[in-house]
Amino acid sequence: MKVMTARDAKNHFGEFLDSARREPVVVTKNDRPVGIMISLEDAKDTLFADFLMEQEPGYGDWLFGKVTKTMGRVAEGATGLTEHSDAMAAMKGRLRTRVAKSA
Repeated sequence: MKVMTARDAKNHFGEFLDSARREPVVVTKNDRPVGIMISLEDAKDTLFADFLMEQEPGYGDWLFGKVTKTMGRVAEGATGLTEHSDAMAAMKGRLRTRVAKSA
């Protein structure tokens, strides 16, 4: 992971952007990390995209209801949980499909 001072990031912005496209770049100020720059390509594989999207009113309540219902089904033995690695692989596959359709 590359590290750049805020001053260097400002004075060499093109290089900063190019670096962030290759790997995350930690930005420091007074020798302390203050931020991180990642590419949009890297961000799409994280939950950052969810925080950047406008959400419909009531989305939080809907999501809470879905999670509550699912946890109830798990507690009753009506369904099982998916291993984290399997869930991440499925999510990445769905993201790839969605990106391919929008391209």
